[in-house]
Amino acid sequence: MALPHPLPDEIVDLIARRFRAIGEPMRIKILDRLRTGEATVAELTAALDAGQQNVSKHLGVLADAGIVGRRRDGNKVFYAIADESVLSICETVCGTVEQQLRELHRLIAPTGSLQ
Repeated sequence: MALPHPLPDEIVDLIARRFRAIGEPMRIKILDRLRTGEATVAELTAALDAGQQNVSKHLGVLADAGIVGRRRDGNKVFYAIADESVLSICETVCGTVEQQLRELHRLIAPTGSLQ
């Protein structure tokens, strides 16, 4: 689907909301962990060495943005990535960052160095 140009304010607001949702380090860590499969808050808390309240808060933001989904199984709630396109965004950004780091290393590394 092609987006209209110029973008209507409603679409701009939705895009900005999505970027705000993933634009926080702990949320990126949560998404990275969820790439390997669904997890409970307790599992995420242990994997990320973070507090339960902090992880729950960030999961709420990601869920409200439609990026992660919840599944209840008995008294446990499992979280999983609901919108796989967010992983494509992360992969694109990671590739760009990796390229920038290589270029930076090339610029600061002494020539002829065996590093």
